[in-house]
Amino acid sequence: MRNDHWSSALLEWQAALGSEAVVTEPNRLTAVATTTFSTSQVVPAILRPASREQVQECLRIANQYRVAVYPVSSGKNWGYGSSVPARSGCALLDLSRMNRIVDFNEELAYVTVEPGVTQEQLYAYLIEKRSGLWMDATGSSPRASLIGNTMERGFGHTPYGDHFAHACGMEVVLATGECIETGYRRFPGAQTGALHRWGVGPSLDGLFSQSSFGVVTRMSIWLMPKPSHFQAFFFRCDQERQLGPVIAALNRLRLDGTLRSTVHVGNDYKVLSGLQQYPWDETGGKTPLTAAYMEEFRRKRQFGIWNGSGGLYGTKAQVGEARRLLRAALAGKVTRLTFVDDRMLGLMRRYAGPLRLLSGWDLSKTLTMLEPVYGLLKGTPTDRPLESAYWRKRGPIPAEMDPDRDGCGLLWLAPILPADGRDVSRARAAIEEILLGAGFEPMISLTLINGRAIACIISISFDRQIPGEDERAMACYLKLAERMHGMGYYSYRLGIQSMAEMETPENYLEFLQTLKDALDPRGVLAPGRYEPAMRAKGAS
Repeated sequence: MRNDHWSSALLEWQAALGSEAVVTEPNRLTAVATTTFSTSQVVPAILRPASREQVQECLRIANQYRVAVYPVSSGKNWGYGSSVPARSGCALLDLSRMNRIVDFNEELAYVTVEPGVTQEQLYAYLIEKRSGLWMDATGSSPRASLIGNTMERGFGHTPYGDHFAHACGMEVVLATGECIETGYRRFPGAQTGALHRWGVGPSLDGLFSQSSFGVVTRMSIWLMPKPSHFQAFFFRCDQERQLGPVIAALNRLRLDGTLRSTVHVGNDYKVLSGLQQYPWDETGGKTPLTAAYMEEFRRKRQFGIWNGSGGLYGTKAQVGEARRLLRAALAGKVTRLTFVDDRMLGLMRRYAGPLRLLSGWDLSKTLTMLEPVYGLLKGTPTDRPLESAYWRKRGPIPAEMDPDRDGCGLLWLAPILPADGRDVSRARAAIEEILLGAGFEPMISLTLINGRAIACIISISFDRQIPGEDERAMACYLKLAERMHGMGYYSYRLGIQSMAEMETPENYLEFLQTLKDALDPRGVLAPGRYEPAMRAKGAS
């Protein structure tokens, strides 16, 4: 990109947005180019539009001067790249100022939002409205964007946990600056734009998820009516051999509709990282945490080799029947199965202190692990899971967590597995072999996202401030990705370091290229975002 093109584009962006909304201060540019692993991208400017019209103007200027822009909603995509563009030299199109809740309908259970609306904002809005509706929350951060997570096809915890499956009616700004609306929303006066996903004719929504084909500036999200009765369930397995039969039993209950929500199962390393930081004193500073240490921590903190949670939703009779069926399905397969509702949780809080005095059982530690998950199962955002990003950090976790700023090392690999115990066992063995061999703890969570597939989220946690850790962690990540692909397990989403390396058949790649050429002829929008070896364009 020529300097005169860049200077001219900056002047035009300043005229369109106001000088205060075009950021060029070095410290802020460095901050948005920093993530939880090593990157070399340079961000020359941050653009902060406040409306769809300003987004359109930003893209028109980008096309005029052939300069690249990269949109982010809130930049809280930790473990996958945060706000860092996939390629260097892109102006960051920061959509966080576009934070209006545009429409809300209690009776038809939906909300229409802009990309800057966060989980905590929508949750507070529903509380303020005294709504009888629940949102679905992820465990990433209360400050994460609803649209950002949906466009990455993220998932949560309730029966509405598949976020992309519960969204429709997008307003999309194309790379050229043109604007289209999807589904029924494209028709004048349509009354069902927020109510029906497909509309009529070809469905376009999927084109704009995990792609560089457009910028979503508005979307309707379906909300869940609060059930008349809710119970959470928690289980643990103390032996590795229990996991396969448990997966099979849970899968059958997902398929027949007994279990309507996603079910999360985490291994012992995953649970421990959510309860505390690395036990440097107990281990004398040695890493990784060995099986012998893990056995001791499981005994002290009373969790298993595998630990699961999920929710039961419906009338009291429906929840009671689901509880009976779940208990029968897991009988003899789990070490412990516990059901928790609001009343029991209140009693646990009330008697935690006296119980510790009488029996020595520190129930407060159990509550530390249980309460955030219980809240997520009811659509309550929490930042507690984010504490695990500080697993290998030696200092205390700050009250205001920011893994990018604080030098946390975090890489996530997210292969999808068949919901079959044999596949889970094969994947687990490979994960443990590679991560422990590289000196990292194998933190694994398994999410039954439907009755047929499991999202396996693998965390590689390290301290970026230790020399050489970035390189070791990335080498481990690449080796693990190669092994998973060799076993036929491919990721459901990618970090910016992997987007150009997607294994893609030539005819599929050519089709993507045809779409990119048609929708973004000058290649100005998010170059490199989910683009496997796409041809370079004039923008940089």
